[in-house]
Amino acid sequence: MASRLVLVLGDLFIPDRAPFKKLLTPGKIGQILCLGNLTDKETYEFLRQIAPDLQIVKGNFDVDAPNLALSKVVTHGTLRIGFTHGHTIIPPGDADSLLITARHMDVDVLLWGGTHKFEAYELEGKFFVNPGSATGAFSSGWLPDGEEPTPSFCLMDVQGDVLVLYVYQLKTDANGVENVGVEKVSFRRSSSQAAS
Repeated sequence: MASRLVLVLGDLFIPDRAPFKKLLTPGKIGQILCLGNLTDKETYEFLRQIAPDLQIVKGNFDVDAPNLALSKVVTHGTLRIGFTHGHTIIPPGDADSLLITARHMDVDVLLWGGTHKFEAYELEGKFFVNPGSATGAFSSGWLPDGEEPTPSFCLMDVQGDVLVLYVYQLKTDANGVENVGVEKVSFRRSSSQAAS
């Protein structure tokens, strides 16, 4: 059976700055969920080589792709996973607004982008993930003054009602040396949620 690892990334903007490109090889990833702002055809073609099942939603800078949906829902295991760029969430990145969006989409997991900063948390039995920007693209208004964006993306492995999230971040040490750090976060849908 083919792998069903799911790559989650967004806010790419800078195709020539792709620090994770060598980590993404064809045949290991079953699906890609792109949260918008892909912005160029070359990156689209690269992602299609990684996994033929490429699902994309429209970001606020995807002006050459007018037919992309603003949000989508996929199912992995028993989990319904919704994804959107995030520019339609008002106020942007607000936990209550994201919870309302997750309820409206009837999903267990909501993936959103737009802030260029990784974030993952549970709220009222739902799991929320922002993979950040895969290229570390600049973002105004989301980061504290002087803080540089950290390039990041996520891989999801779903088994039944359990989602294991692997977060890849390009970290720079005090000497300026870049290394990829990987963190693991798990989410299990509660049995009371499964019954509803």
